[in-house]
Amino acid sequence: MKKRKIIILGGGFAGIQLAQKLNNKFFDVILIDKLNYHQFQPLFYQVATARLEPANISFPFRKIFQRSKNVQVRLAEVTEILPASNQIITTEGNFNYDELVIATGCRTNFFGNEQISKNAYSMKTTQEAITIRNEILLSFEKFICATAEEKEALLNIIIVGAGPTGVELAGSFAEMKKYILPKDYPTIDFSELTITILEGSKNTLNSMSLQSQKASRDYLEQMGVKIKTEVFVTDYDGTNVTLNNGEKIKSRNVIWAAGVTGNIIKGLKDESIIKNRFIVDRFNRVKDYSNIYAIGDIAYMVTSNYPNAHPQLANVAINQGKNIARNFLAGLNNKPLLEYEYKDLGSMATIGKFKAVVDLPKLKFHGRIAWFFWMFLHLMLILSVRNKFLTFMNWTWNFIAKDSSLRLIFKSDK
Repeated sequence: MKKRKIIILGGGFAGIQLAQKLNNKFFDVILIDKLNYHQFQPLFYQVATARLEPANISFPFRKIFQRSKNVQVRLAEVTEILPASNQIITTEGNFNYDELVIATGCRTNFFGNEQISKNAYSMKTTQEAITIRNEILLSFEKFICATAEEKEALLNIIIVGAGPTGVELAGSFAEMKKYILPKDYPTIDFSELTITILEGSKNTLNSMSLQSQKASRDYLEQMGVKIKTEVFVTDYDGTNVTLNNGEKIKSRNVIWAAGVTGNIIKGLKDESIIKNRFIVDRFNRVKDYSNIYAIGDIAYMVTSNYPNAHPQLANVAINQGKNIARNFLAGLNNKPLLEYEYKDLGSMATIGKFKAVVDLPKLKFHGRIAWFFWMFLHLMLILSVRNKFLTFMNWTWNFIAKDSSLRLIFKSDK
């Protein structure tokens, strides 16, 4: 019996789960990604604020599958899908498939504003998190010799968006301001360093419970973070942030955490796409295609519980990857396929030491217990034992010493 060839586009949470579940099973699997490693996105903010090294949250695909007999890895960018011939076009040649699974995830959504896209920092990849770390640290180096006019912009850090990424970044920068930067730069008065969150809705963590919204805002304000809600950024030229109310704020460091949009690959019908995501049925099959699937953030699945599709969360991606793997294996034995049903396990965010919020289906809490709960869960989700250990050791040292030794600036000579 000839093995069916399954091509997976993208090695994020959804793609890596599917590949692992099909590892050493009766399929030929090719995992294609632009990068050669899986990225643990929930901890990008700790790379950006010099708490963790990138290697602690990045996992080479070839290491993961080095003992695999059926999973191959290809480093390439997919440029087009040719469904009529069951083929994809990539920067490294064309590949044929029997089943194609699109797991390309999302990128930062600047809502069509090219000026903001050009000048603000995004944080959807490990490299982008490293760039933020470099540029924030360089700002303090530049401040020492800057003119009075330049200094205001260098000491303003603005985060656009008050979702989990935004509040976690703000809290981490606030702790850096209090415990670390004054020791590194004793000649700079860091009481003038301003960390500001700009949010279009009325609350921080707007998708979480009222209890978590209030607690997160209280924590941030206690830590000295400025919060401006019900405002939108209309322009940013690299120095001046313009808000919809006409207010202008000087800053050389604007981090955009205000939304995402799907990484669509051309080639499929326009009727199969909505809101920059592929429309899928309950088995993750793309609309109008019998052997093309989409999973994770790129999939738009409507159910009775989620009439506006599932939220773009890691838990959804992981479990869609597992479910489609079960269905591929069930198909080998002519067993019935399982429809995907998302079970909401809750959401959480951490703001600082002993400051976190957790919303579980039947329980909501915040504070010290929530902080330990957040750390334990994220530690368990990290892939390798080595990386779990290194991350735990970093966290332990940061907890005891209120410091880290990771503030290295890596810049290209070009």
